Formats: sequence, C-alpha cells, structure tokens
Amino acid sequence: MDSPTDTRAADPDEALRAQLATTAVHAFAAPPAWRSIEFISDLHLQPQLPRTWRSWQRYLQASTADAIFMLGDLFEAWVGDDALDEADSFEAACAQTLREASGQRALFFMHGNRDFLIGAQFAQRSGMQLLPDPSCLAFLGQRWLLSHGDALCVEDSEYQRFRAVARSPAWQQQILAQPLAQRRQLAGAMRSQSEARRMREVITADVDTKAALAWLQQAQAPTLIHGHTHRPASHPLDADHQRVVLTDWDTDLEPARAEVLRIDAAGLQRIALDDYLARPPQPGAR
Repeated sequence: MDSPTDTRAADPDEALRAQLATTAVHAFAAPPAWRSIEFISDLHLQPQLPRTWRSWQRYLQASTADAIFMLGDLFEAWVGDDALDEADSFEAACAQTLREASGQRALFFMHGNRDFLIGAQFAQRSGMQLLPDPSCLAFLGQRWLLSHGDALCVEDSEYQRFRAVARSPAWQQQILAQPLAQRRQLAGAMRSQSEARRMREVITADVDTKAALAWLQQAQAPTLIHGHTHRPASHPLDADHQRVVLTDWDTDLEPARAEVLRIDAAGLQRIALDDYLARPPQPGAR
C-alpha cells in the first residue's frame, strides 16, 4: 500500500503547486514621478465586438494615469505579429491605437491565455513593454504582484495540460510557421471549442490559494492583482495577503461590463468605465 506521502507526490495538483513555487518573479520599481497607475484585462478585443473596441480606444484617450498595465487577454486571439503586415488588419489598427496612447503614458502588457503569441514586433510597433508573468511592481511604498492568473488555476487540469504545450517555444514555432490564413482558421476553431467548454461547465476552476500565497510570499508582496477568471472581487487569502481580480470587458452587451482598477495616493479603487469617461480621475499629489 502506498504511503500518504507517495499519494501526495503523485497528485498532479500538488506537483503543479510545487512547480509554481519555483517560478521566478520579475521585480521592477515605478519611476519616482509616477502618481497613479491603472489596470485592465480580459477585453478580448475582436472585430466582432466593435463597441468594446471603441470603449477601449476612448479609455486610452481619457486615462489620467502615468501607466496602464494590460494583464492579458487584451485580444480574443492573436495569430502572430505578421498579422500587422496585412492591409487594413484589425491587429494593425490596434497597434496604432496603442502607439498613440504610448505618447501620453507608459503602457505595459502581460500575456494571457488568448494572446500569448504576441511578440516583440507588436510590442515595438505599439510602444508598449512586455512584462513576464508574474511581475512585482514597487509603487507608493508597497509591492504589488501582477499576473494574468491562468497559471494559478491549478485544478483546471485540462487547460494546464494545454498551457504547458502552448507556452513551449517549439510548439509556438510550429504554429507560427503555418500560413497566416491557416492560423486564423485555427484560432477560430480553438475559440469555438473554448466557448463550448465554458458553456457546459457551470463552475470553472478558480485561482488556487496555496499557489497564490506561495507567489506572494516569494515576492514579499501583500496583494496579487490578476484577471483571467472574469470574477471581479477582492479575496483575503490570510491575515496578510489578498488577491484583487480584474473584470472582463464587454460593452457590446446590455448591461455593458467594463471597469478600471486604479492605484493612487487615495488607495486602490475600482471605477466603472462609464463613470471614468464621464469624469476622469485627477492625478493625486504625492
């Protein structure tokens, strides 16, 4: 009979938690001049949702933050940076929107589970900086741990198996070697499969508390900010740590759903996009 230790060692969830605990955390500090920063994620931008795309454009134009952090799934799918070279492509239009915004404030992007193929070419053309997942930002005297959040959904075994393959350089090179038109078809098929899976599952796996705490303790940060789960809330993990979940965006639906998470001298606050656009917050004094 196997001992309890042997059983735990064979548990794939425990094995993944142990692997996550060794993940390197990228640390960086905000410039002293920054007074406010904002976070968004899971916009799932696509040509089929024009109102959401326009809402994102309006937000980038209206933002009063010194920096905007886009924590993954900015796009519903990303088929490769060479899509930028396609005449009048949606990807090229988004890159231009970002480029214009980057002239006003710093832009940071972290890969999500939908747009992990975004590369250096798109980042350079957009004027934004790519961030490793996870990253820890020092700002206003506190450390903030940033992640898309998908790596921490330990119990979603099917997705974690796909993630391990899809994040490998060999798999990505194989995909990117295919013609662009074929990659667009593949992205459409994968999107349909993902939607079908989501519809048949009433409850999807959430961020794992043990894994999140391991990252926070390693980063010496009290707060984890992430997206992915589409369950905006603040969750205490223990007496000293919490995770703050960003909302997804969809302004093509009624009621519209969109929100900005802002950190400034007043603290951490959620602002509905309509309220933000009607009265953009003023940068607080440092």
